[in-house]
Amino acid sequence: MIHAASFALVDSINVLLIGVVVALGVMIPPRGPYRKTAALLISGDWLGVFSLALLSLLVFQSLGAWVVAFAESWTFGLVIALAGLLIAGLTAWGGTNDALIEKILVPLRRPGPLTVATGLVLGLVQSVTSAPFFLGLIELAATGLPRGAQYAWVILYASLALSLPTLSAVCVGVVRRRPRSLVGKAFAWMKERPQQMTLSAGYGVGVLLILMGVWKMIWPG
Repeated sequence: MIHAASFALVDSINVLLIGVVVALGVMIPPRGPYRKTAALLISGDWLGVFSLALLSLLVFQSLGAWVVAFAESWTFGLVIALAGLLIAGLTAWGGTNDALIEKILVPLRRPGPLTVATGLVLGLVQSVTSAPFFLGLIELAATGLPRGAQYAWVILYASLALSLPTLSAVCVGVVRRRPRSLVGKAFAWMKERPQQMTLSAGYGVGVLLILMGVWKMIWPG
């Protein structure tokens, strides 16, 4: 379970969603409905992550012993390490999410059902394209827990995958109230360096996966 939770925490380094949350804090006026908008967006994102996680777990469970054997083999570690290398490579090749964030902000100007729907789509798309998301669910499916307990763990898994964006939303709320606080100064520093933050997050995820993969190859059991 610790391995599955570790992948969920790595998956929480969601640069796009965090960027949208920060942009919301800038876009919405000081007395505007930031908290409601952010809460609806993250709730929708959580629902998307949870739905896909539950569906993926069902698929991995249906594969039975094959998934268990794969998760306990050095090959699984190699796949994890290769995923880390791929993410690091894509980070070096890619750019910023500024244009995409601007498009996502359009339906978020007023909190409502469309805010939840935007979060839902964002959660689904981000999870489908996330290697740590699926790797963690393979680990979860390979545990000796009863299936009912695994389904319950999906709730925690989705919550851990949204932990950093949720923390970011809280920090942005603090910054809006106290822009001169230590948190406010830290956010101002990061806001002036979006490219560096994106690269740091991407390389960070890549390095973490490489280390986790090497560890799994050495101790596959």
